[in-house]
Amino acid sequence: MTHLSRGDLLPRIVTPPPGPRSREVFAGLNAWEAPGINTLIDGRGSLAWQEAAGANVLDPDGNIFLDLTAGFGVAAIGHRHPQVVAAIADQSRYLLHGLGDVHGHALRAELAEEICRLAPVDRGQAYFAISGSDAVEIALKTALLATGKPGILAFEPAYHGVTLGSLTVTSRPSFRRPFSQHLHEHLHRLPFAAPPEAITETLHQEPSIGALILEPIAGREGVLIPPKGWLRTIADICRRHEVLLIADEIFTGFGRTGFLFAVEAEEVRPDLLCCGKALGGGLPIAATIARKELFAAWATDGEALHTATFVANPLACAAALATLRVLETENLVRRSLEEGELLGRELHRIFSGRPEVVEIRGRGLLWGIELARADLAKRWAHGALRRGLLILAGGARGTVLQLAPPLSIRKPQLKAAIHLLEEAFQELRR
Repeated sequence: MTHLSRGDLLPRIVTPPPGPRSREVFAGLNAWEAPGINTLIDGRGSLAWQEAAGANVLDPDGNIFLDLTAGFGVAAIGHRHPQVVAAIADQSRYLLHGLGDVHGHALRAELAEEICRLAPVDRGQAYFAISGSDAVEIALKTALLATGKPGILAFEPAYHGVTLGSLTVTSRPSFRRPFSQHLHEHLHRLPFAAPPEAITETLHQEPSIGALILEPIAGREGVLIPPKGWLRTIADICRRHEVLLIADEIFTGFGRTGFLFAVEAEEVRPDLLCCGKALGGGLPIAATIARKELFAAWATDGEALHTATFVANPLACAAALATLRVLETENLVRRSLEEGELLGRELHRIFSGRPEVVEIRGRGLLWGIELARADLAKRWAHGALRRGLLILAGGARGTVLQLAPPLSIRKPQLKAAIHLLEEAFQELRR
């Protein structure tokens, strides 16, 4: 059986995916897993993962892929980073699980201090979460507890998760419609990057609004970048109206956009900041960072009002601390900026002006190529997969090809990916 011993390899396809062993995996999923969560269509899938390292993924049929998704942004420092693996192995000799919110452990305290030191939040404290969606739930609940105001201002398009609280501020109708009767009714929504005047007017007209939630860059819904100065202006508006600013940095945090956090591009310091995905280096952990005085609203003499059995899991804390060290020691935030400039230049050089391409936009190592139709994006992604590239086609209308490789991707890998993208695009035009 093929083994993936390195993560700096170029793609190699030996059996067109999905091969026979991958199809066996899909058959098992189709038989035993609930429909919808495994994203199989008619019992078929496109790729089964066997191993991952660095920027590479290996399937059961021996194909080696370049991962331009970084596992939904989780593998920012690369898959299976040796320092993360070592930290997990070391911690596993001592403590696998604590007692949720009842008892603490040393790594939990260390990680809380470290992320509060790094996050652009004044007088910050951490509230650990299980997932990014959970972190958004915590932020929304904190805003309600601290302000007493139930209203929320959100944007469209936006993706903040699909648990009931986060689904309220997520915009995509297909996610919301089946559960609309359960969603929070005090929601107000404006177009993403709406003019500041419209935001000011909404806050004037709706005094019940206690929080405004935004993605500094709308990631999953199309890599949408607001005009320069917009974030800074919105932060000022929120301060004047005493509305809490919640920054959802679950996708953009930890170097993805060439800054440790995307709000730092405009020196914005939100009241609450949600982070996750890349934080755990591959293990599930997330957090909401907020001003200390806001979290004071959670104080209780009884049990925690929002918690989970596996909150601040010791293995995940060890992995997160190792991840933060790697980001610093390997200068991955700077690499994101530098390699992102290379990627952006090449994407513009090759694809700008093509009739199928509407727009190319991005920052750091987060780029989106918007196409004229959703079927074009889907076919391009499939063509790239056949050549060994993992890439997602999505966005609010399904028209955006999204590139979010590991920040540690090697330059030869990035150049190979660009070449194969162009090759798949040429096939698309035939």
